[in-house]
Amino acid sequence: MQKIAIIGGGAIGITLANYLDTTKYDVTLFDDESGQATKASAGIISPWLSKRRNKRWYRLARDGAAFFQKLVSDMKISEKIYAKNGTILLRKNGLQDLANLAEQRKKDAPEIGEINLLSAKQTADKLPLLAPQESLYISGGARLDGLLYLNHMKKLAKQKQVHLVQEKVTINKKNNLWQIKTKAQQFLADYIILAAGPNCKTLLDPLGYQVDLRPQKGQLIVFKTQQGQSKQWPVTMLDNEADLIPANDGQMIIGATHEDEAQWDLQPTSAAFEKLTSNSKDFLQTPEKLLENSFTYRVGTRAYTSDFAPFFGSLPNDPTLFVASGLGSSGLTTGPYIGYLLAEYLNKGNWSTEDYQKTLDNYIQPRSF
Repeated sequence: MQKIAIIGGGAIGITLANYLDTTKYDVTLFDDESGQATKASAGIISPWLSKRRNKRWYRLARDGAAFFQKLVSDMKISEKIYAKNGTILLRKNGLQDLANLAEQRKKDAPEIGEINLLSAKQTADKLPLLAPQESLYISGGARLDGLLYLNHMKKLAKQKQVHLVQEKVTINKKNNLWQIKTKAQQFLADYIILAAGPNCKTLLDPLGYQVDLRPQKGQLIVFKTQQGQSKQWPVTMLDNEADLIPANDGQMIIGATHEDEAQWDLQPTSAAFEKLTSNSKDFLQTPEKLLENSFTYRVGTRAYTSDFAPFFGSLPNDPTLFVASGLGSSGLTTGPYIGYLLAEYLNKGNWSTEDYQKTLDNYIQPRSF
């Protein structure tokens, strides 16, 4: 039985581990979880109205959102983890243009669901915390709690006899086998998949590769509301950097920041609180009541490429080395699907990613000495 080592247990790695055929492979997943973006995130699964010009990214995000129907069924994911309650989009102007774009994209993405322009009252009825204002509502939007997703998928992975190792690693290749070293142990593998976010750059550097990746700090704040039905509320995409993501048990998440200079720093900051609450105040009915409540932070580090697009696949000069990273702020939409695609290739040899990304040599190249 061939051995596979997965480095990184976020959205890509944990999904990959669960879809790999463990009658064919002996699978070990390594992750020390420090700074992990998935664990800190509360994702909005609603990519259809993005105006990013990268058509490959849009196709990947579109198909990633559609993949959740299969993922939820295959992995028996509950509504506490993934809830399709729709998306509200708030804009000072241009709502009709957004509705037209939604109708156009629905032709290739029926998952968008119903598309409705809402009156101010209808908007507030959908999400009582919002100040009355006109909006666009699409019924297919969803939210995914990253931490709950990881915990659920880890339990399933253990049931599949996937070995989970919570330690930092270094990697090397010797005699056609991958050596994965922790502080106290060494493991050997036939294949290695690096899905460690921005740490992929750190892991590949000693192997002689330069990688187009940079870390970016993201912070969210989690408030407790006085209403217990938050899990039924739609997510709300505001007309600025902050979004509102309902969670379970009356919680509301506001986020997230995009902090390039902070990079690996995982300390929560008052500056993030001020920015996120300031950006959301105008959209809330009684912001002073919500913002007076106790709150906590979620902090993680995302990976970005220079063109803001993800990449994944095996290196041309080494088919036993796979890398997947650069998900940015859309990691919970694209990450699980990328994990599934990698598993399909390793299980069955099925592989077609030209529609989703540039070739890998745009992001990873042997370093010149």
